[in-house]
Amino acid sequence: MALTTAPEQIDRIVGNYHHNPFDVLGPHRIQIDGKDVWTVRAYLPKAESAWVIMPDSRQAVSMTNEHHGDFFECILDVDDLASYQLRYEADGHEHVIYDPYAFRSPLVTEYDAHLFGEGNHHRIYEKLGAHPTTIDDVTGIYFAVWAPNARNVSILGDFNDWDGRQHQMNIGHGGIWGLFIPELTVGAHYKYEIKNHEGHIYEKSDPYGFQQEVRPKTASIVADLNSYGWQDDAWMEQRRHQEPLSQPISVYELHLGSWMHESSNNPALQPDGTESPVVTVADLKPGARFLTYRELADRLIPYIKELGFTHIELLPIAEHPFDGSWGYQVTGYYAATSRYGSPEDLMYFIDQCHQNGIGVLVDWVPGHFPKDGHGLAFFDGTHLYEHADPRKGEHKEWGTLVFNYGRNEVRNFLVANALFWFDKYHIDGIRVDAVASMLYLDYNRKSGEWVANEYGGRENIEAADCLRQTNHLLFSYYPGILSIAEESTSWPMVSWPTYVGGLGFNLKWNMGWMHDMLDYFSMDPWFRQFHQNNVTFSIWYAFSENFMLALSHDEVVHGKSNMIGKMPGDEWQKHANMRCLYTYMFMHPGKKTLFMGMEFGQWSEWNVWGDLEWHLLQYQPHKELKAFFEQLNTTYRSESALYTQDFDQQGFEWIDCSDNRHSVVAFIRRAKDSDEFIVVVCNFTPQPHSHYRVGVPAKGYYREVFNSDAREFGGSNMGNLGGKWSEDWAYHNRAYSLDLTLPPLATVVFKLDPARTSSAALSGFV
Repeated sequence: MALTTAPEQIDRIVGNYHHNPFDVLGPHRIQIDGKDVWTVRAYLPKAESAWVIMPDSRQAVSMTNEHHGDFFECILDVDDLASYQLRYEADGHEHVIYDPYAFRSPLVTEYDAHLFGEGNHHRIYEKLGAHPTTIDDVTGIYFAVWAPNARNVSILGDFNDWDGRQHQMNIGHGGIWGLFIPELTVGAHYKYEIKNHEGHIYEKSDPYGFQQEVRPKTASIVADLNSYGWQDDAWMEQRRHQEPLSQPISVYELHLGSWMHESSNNPALQPDGTESPVVTVADLKPGARFLTYRELADRLIPYIKELGFTHIELLPIAEHPFDGSWGYQVTGYYAATSRYGSPEDLMYFIDQCHQNGIGVLVDWVPGHFPKDGHGLAFFDGTHLYEHADPRKGEHKEWGTLVFNYGRNEVRNFLVANALFWFDKYHIDGIRVDAVASMLYLDYNRKSGEWVANEYGGRENIEAADCLRQTNHLLFSYYPGILSIAEESTSWPMVSWPTYVGGLGFNLKWNMGWMHDMLDYFSMDPWFRQFHQNNVTFSIWYAFSENFMLALSHDEVVHGKSNMIGKMPGDEWQKHANMRCLYTYMFMHPGKKTLFMGMEFGQWSEWNVWGDLEWHLLQYQPHKELKAFFEQLNTTYRSESALYTQDFDQQGFEWIDCSDNRHSVVAFIRRAKDSDEFIVVVCNFTPQPHSHYRVGVPAKGYYREVFNSDAREFGGSNMGNLGGKWSEDWAYHNRAYSLDLTLPPLATVVFKLDPARTSSAALSGFV
């Protein structure tokens, strides 16, 4: 049979270096002796013989392989070849397949590529990656990957014995390669085999893949994220109409893999309420495994509801190869980690959180990515996602690479990724890791190791623009959500809207408050009188940003000790110091975040390889600290003065911040659109005070709504017998005052009781 295509074209297919295999393979209309006929060409490695099965008659037409043993073709004098099949024999078995090169309808259109090239394709994850698709009534999986500098790209998988010769992809608009593989189904494992122009081969996981194998394996897995039946409509509708900054927000930050393992049994955490033996950390090691997302739903959600936190924050759950990175070195930005189950399992977990009134935040890591060979690094044989210049493209301290935020397609990858987690997983917010590392070109770099911006400055203008675009779109698509910056510098307007020049976050971690408070509470109380500024300084800038007060995982690792270990004094004083600090934190303006284990006073630093010290809950002081948190969250959520004006100067007023001799501060928190207010008095020393006078703004009975020194919390039970009547004794520039007892190392909270005050007034007692 005469050649119907150039020999060099066949050689390029057989040699697996053709950039457009559709030019050669599949059906082609040609002329022979002035007559229009069809030729079908197929490259079938290992095949001994092959046929084309006609779509209507099911007649098998033999193909020849005269030009290469694995390259088959035939001539067909027919009008229509839609949905023909190939039959071939290989290794003693017969196979019947639809020809991938007979399906030319690309999932990625020219318009998609145009938007992607602009950095404005907000749903690019619905186009790139692996997607169940039906073309010409044939179901299969469509694959698409951006690799503009590759010589050619193939799909490897368990469906083709990981042989890159069999499914060579076609390059389309914008450097996007695509191929439809008929009859492939969800669950298939795959990678991309990418060749550069020097012939070097890179086997890469799918940057837009929705699932990956459990480490140490690294293949992507075809997943369908549209099959789960969500039951959280009421939650999502309520969130859409809610202004989160005027709501109580107390976040329980946790790492799913080290919160609890399957071998742990703790009476405080049994979902059915039954008790089981307490297990120590040593007992966790033999045969321990991660809890699944569904098991976590059963155990974690009741625990969070009992504690009273409004949200949980998950350390990164995007796929990452190394457990010890805590999830902060991401290789699969669109893939929920398979350590704990499937994408549907994670959806179930979030769905159950919503049905139980718990919001879900996730850590998002757009600042850097690891160098693992299967990941984004040197993706198509060039520095595609990262900068080529290591002065801009590498964090040497972390051993990671920096995204090239100035490249539209890279920025699109990140912006769409943030939107993706809200779209497909219904999350309620992101906490963006290491924002400062993105914003400054000289971050952790010495002189000569960084490149200034176009104006000669140290600011990464492109990264700031990326963050602005991300936040602008997040709040446009998903009103009522949270976007939280972990930003440790004085970059202005981090939590201001983009339309006034801000970065567009609606919350920023208050790192200054955290450092000041931990420094202060680690001191012997006698020295605190000389450091009153640690307690009061945060109010000077408290309303310049929308701050979240965070005591996070970073404060209980790397030799910093856990919270209880930071506190001075004997065991009782350590617990009292913690209760005093936490109460002051919840009374201070700003939303709240605490890391797992702090709620019951874990002694050891957080260990990502182990478990929380659940066995401590068999001891009274740790039980009492947990009970303290339950009541603290209840008080916080029930008093609107503590959260409705967190970011308005009108919501806070000092009564006295200058009594450094006693290390005492007193202040007022006021509610929005209400006359309600809260009086807070903190005694930061072990010395109790009787007849301590505090000025108050109104006459009446002040109920003691919270006392961190209460007996049920393990305190000394000093207090004010449930409340105090004000006296007509002007103090602190106020017409009335309270004569209080201040417990040691404690914060006491009071609220004017209008009903009792009015009743007494009618009786003539006040």
